[in-house]
Amino acid sequence: MEIEIKVISDRREGLLIGLAQIVIASGFTLQRQRMINIDDGAQLNMVIRGDEPNLPQLQQRLAAHELVRSFEIVGVSAGASPAATASPSPTGGATSASEAAIDQRKVEDLLPQLARSYPDILPRLVALDRELPQEQREATMRHIGQRVGAWVYKRDYALGGQLAPGEAVRRIAQPALRPLLQIEAQGDLLRVQNSPFCRKGDPGARCHFISGMLAGLLGGKNGAD
Repeated sequence: MEIEIKVISDRREGLLIGLAQIVIASGFTLQRQRMINIDDGAQLNMVIRGDEPNLPQLQQRLAAHELVRSFEIVGVSAGASPAATASPSPTGGATSASEAAIDQRKVEDLLPQLARSYPDILPRLVALDRELPQEQREATMRHIGQRVGAWVYKRDYALGGQLAPGEAVRRIAQPALRPLLQIEAQGDLLRVQNSPFCRKGDPGARCHFISGMLAGLLGGKNGAD
């Protein structure tokens, strides 16, 4: 099933990463997200995918999270099973809720090149981010990020034991992202410094690849199988 959740928080900083951990730990995958600044904080809209029996646990964790002032399930689409996220390969079959908006040809052509040149992949990704039309950018870049994150997890971390969300951030997300980006760790939260995807004068959220890669990394075995 697919679920759309609206979360209201007093602050934007750390919200996406913190709630992505909860989503993944509850057995769901993050398909897409949108952050909106509001007068007294931030609103995060997330579309997630997973099994209905896991929903009560997710709701409990959201209600108890220190960054969540309130949340609301604003849409449920039954009958969709959790999407598998494959490692980068020209024949990978991962799909997402926004598959229609994803430029699959570009994705499948690009993934083997990223695997060969990793971790020197950001210039190619930034160029693609700026080349894609607006209606394809978010879904395509997040999909690539999830595929790359799942591949890195499978290559470097899959033999480790199951980790709690906070430990997964410290022991998987931080070391995996450091070859790519300047990141600052604040407890269980990560802050990206000088993201190459953000451009001066462009106020829109543009770090779709990074959020997708985090989802692929922190999804662990759920994301890499």
